[in-house]
Amino acid sequence: MRILIYMWEGIRIAYDALRAYKMRSILTTLGIVIGVTTVITIVALIQGLNQAFSSEISALGTDTVYIQKFPWTMQGDDWFKYRNRPNITVDEADRVKELSRTVSAVAPTVETSRTIKHREKTVERVSITGTTAEYLTTANADPEIGRFFSANDVASNRPVAVLGSEVAELLFGQSDPLGKRVTIGGRKFRVIGVLGKKGSFMGFNQDILAIIPIGTFQSAFGAQRRWVTIEVKAKSPQLIEETEDELTGIMRRIRKLTPEKESNFAINKQSLLLDTYNQLTGTLWAVAIGVGAISLIVGGIGIMNILLVSVTERTREIGVRKALGARNSDILWQFLVESMMICLIGVLIGILMAVGIAKLVAATTPLPAAITWWVAFLGLAFVVTIGLFFGIYPASKAARLNPIEALRYE
Repeated sequence: MRILIYMWEGIRIAYDALRAYKMRSILTTLGIVIGVTTVITIVALIQGLNQAFSSEISALGTDTVYIQKFPWTMQGDDWFKYRNRPNITVDEADRVKELSRTVSAVAPTVETSRTIKHREKTVERVSITGTTAEYLTTANADPEIGRFFSANDVASNRPVAVLGSEVAELLFGQSDPLGKRVTIGGRKFRVIGVLGKKGSFMGFNQDILAIIPIGTFQSAFGAQRRWVTIEVKAKSPQLIEETEDELTGIMRRIRKLTPEKESNFAINKQSLLLDTYNQLTGTLWAVAIGVGAISLIVGGIGIMNILLVSVTERTREIGVRKALGARNSDILWQFLVESMMICLIGVLIGILMAVGIAKLVAATTPLPAAITWWVAFLGLAFVVTIGLFFGIYPASKAARLNPIEALRYE
C-alpha cells in the first residue's frame, strides 16, 4: 500500500510540474507524437500491402507453374535479352502434357482485349482468354452458373463463352445469361457459364473477362504474334520443385537445346513474386524503422534537454523538498515519471492519429492499411524505454543536488 501511495505521489507531483510548464510540455510531447504517428502509419501501410498481396498471390496457387517467354522478374535491359526468344506454342503445350509425369493438368492460354455486346449493351476492354477444358483445373475456374466448356467444345471449335461475373451483370443485369448470344469482336458466342466473383489481382479486374475455346479464339482473332502461356498444375504442392525441374527438362528437349545453351523460356511460379515482394517490403521496413528510430531519438533528446532546463529552473524547489525530508530516490522518481508521462501521452496520441490516418488512407485510396495490437504495444514499449533512457541523466542530476546549495540558488 505504501508503495502505491509513494508512486501516486510521484505521479501527482510530476503532473503538476508538467501543467506548470504547459507550452514546453506540449512542444516536447509533439516530437514523440510525430515519431510514433510516422512509424505506426508506415507499418500499417506495409502490413496492409502484405495482407492484400498475400491474398492476391494465393490466387495463383502454390501448385501451379507457368511456362512463358518472359520471366516475371526482370532487371535493367533484361527485356531486350528475352524479347528475341521464340514464342511458346500450343503444340509445345501438347508435348508437355504428353511427356510430363508429375502434372495433373496442362492448359495453354492466349489473351486479347475486345468489346462484348448484347443487344444495345456494351462492355469495352474485356480480357478474352482462349484456352482448353483443363483451364478449369489449372485456374480453379469453376462457374457459379452453368458450366465450363468441355474437351468436345474445344475439339469442335464451338463458339461458346464463359463470362466473368461483372461482364454478365453489365450485359444481362438480373436476367439469366445462359443460352444468350453475345458478340465478341464481331463474332457470335453462346453463353454457357458465368464465373464467381474473384475481385482484382495486382490491379487487374478478374471479373471483366470472357473465356472461349482456344481453337475458336485462334480462328476469330488470329494465331500469329500471340503470346501463349502454358499453365501447369502439379499433382500436389509438395511436388512443385520436382515439376519445375521436369518441365525445364521437357521444354529443353522439345526445343532441342544442348547442355551448353541457356534455356530460352521461363518457368514462373508464385514464389518468384513472393521473393521479389519480400525484398521490396524488407527495404520499406528498414526505412520505416530508420525514420522512426531517428524521430524518437530526436524526441528523446528533446525530453532530456527540457528536463535539464527544468532541473535548473526548479533547483530551489528540489532544495526545499530535500530539506523537508525527500530522499534522492524521491527526486529521481519524480523526474523519471515526468519523462515517462511525456512519452506515454505522446505515444497514445500518436497511436490514435496513426489509426485515423491509416483508416483515412484505406477509405480514400487503393492502398490498404492494417494496424495490429502488437505494433502499438511495441511502439509503447519502445517509447517508454526512450523516456527512461533519456530521462535518467536529468533525474539523477536532480537527485544529486546538495540541498543547502539548492536553497541558496537564485
